[in-house]
Amino acid sequence: MHLLLRTRVAQPPRQVLAGFTRELFLALAPPFPRLNLLRFDGCLTGDQVEIELVAGPVRQRWTSLITDHGEQPDGTCFFVDEGQQLPGPLRYWRHRHLIEPAGTGSTITEDIEYRTASPLLDRLLYPVMWAQFAYRSPVYQRLFGRP
Repeated sequence: MHLLLRTRVAQPPRQVLAGFTRELFLALAPPFPRLNLLRFDGCLTGDQVEIELVAGPVRQRWTSLITDHGEQPDGTCFFVDEGQQLPGPLRYWRHRHLIEPAGTGSTITEDIEYRTASPLLDRLLYPVMWAQFAYRSPVYQRLFGRP
């Protein structure tokens, strides 16, 4: 299943990318499920992020590896995280973060591909996944400014 969300912000791409810190990661976490950040190396190739999702008594680990990062000739900055250890029911996770030039600011694009064991479950999870990532848009605009 593919999910794509875009948010316009006032700061240029390199400045936005520099703001992808541990603090931003925590600010982007939705209220449910609760998230415990166990490890945050950064957004460079080879870095790892490890979280624990907590929903009542249920705790699940999620570990992602940054598999690529860089800057494209047009000034777009990016990094890609891929799930290594995923919480159920996820079986596959690839999240491209694109920060594209847009006038004097940027467009942050969340380009997510995920799969479970069932295409039906993929579709049923779509509204939940969309809500989890749509939550980020006002956080980005608060921290990086409205265009």
